[in-house]
Amino acid sequence: MRLQVTQAVSKMATPLLAESSTGGFVFENVRRNVMLEKTGFKSPTARKTGTTICGVVFKDGVILGADTRATEDTIVADKNCSKIHYLAPNIYCCGAGTAADTEMTTQLISSNLELHSLSTGREARVVTANRLLKQKLFRYQGYIGAALVLGGVDHLGPHLYSIYPHGSTNKLPYATMGSGSLAAMSVFEDRYRVDMEEEEAKQLVRDAIAGGIFNDLGSGTNVDLCVIKKGTVDYLRPYDEANVKGVRQGDYRYKRGTTGVLTKEVRSLEVIDTAVEAMETS
Repeated sequence: MRLQVTQAVSKMATPLLAESSTGGFVFENVRRNVMLEKTGFKSPTARKTGTTICGVVFKDGVILGADTRATEDTIVADKNCSKIHYLAPNIYCCGAGTAADTEMTTQLISSNLELHSLSTGREARVVTANRLLKQKLFRYQGYIGAALVLGGVDHLGPHLYSIYPHGSTNKLPYATMGSGSLAAMSVFEDRYRVDMEEEEAKQLVRDAIAGGIFNDLGSGTNVDLCVIKKGTVDYLRPYDEANVKGVRQGDYRYKRGTTGVLTKEVRSLEVIDTAVEAMETS
């Protein structure tokens, strides 16, 4: 009987091994996962992420903006997280989604841009960074949780791109991404105009991020800005504290004796160190 079962298992395993050796997707654990779900195990689900990032093209360059709240599902993990990442001296990128994915993706592309600049002897172009990022994300079909707003200035002028996790991109005069993107987009659609001055554009980006902070639970705390112009970058961190923490009005400490003691009992306890006792007995 045992020999028959062994032979049956070996016959079932043979096509799976042959299939896995040819490449492509392998579904060896499908039956196991179905069995685990029937016994009560729940499959892992995606966690909710929260961020507000945006960018705008103004008269002399590009301004990127981001909030600073990092969340773990319903828990605020970091109140001062940096979401504007360096790619090249003239190119920066805001990241929304999974923090580890945005950081590692931008670091990898930053390394590739540096190698490209060294091999060509030229300043990196924004369209090159856009192509490298979209090809990287498209290769993983959206499983890298990185939604990006890419901005920079090169010899062709200022450029702003929105890059989605599955690899599609748009070149836009202003862009928003993240869970607070709808609130931020409403600010841009109401007040954006072509060839804005720097201070006006900075205030616009600040108000767009603040709109995400006050209307999205996953966004909060400070507003970071990155002003990119030809030959200069001004990373303002923090630029503004949109959600200022209030001061407690009352004193919640009570004096001794405020609460009455009904009964009082004092007991003497004898503490025995088992380690010392064991050494004495040995």
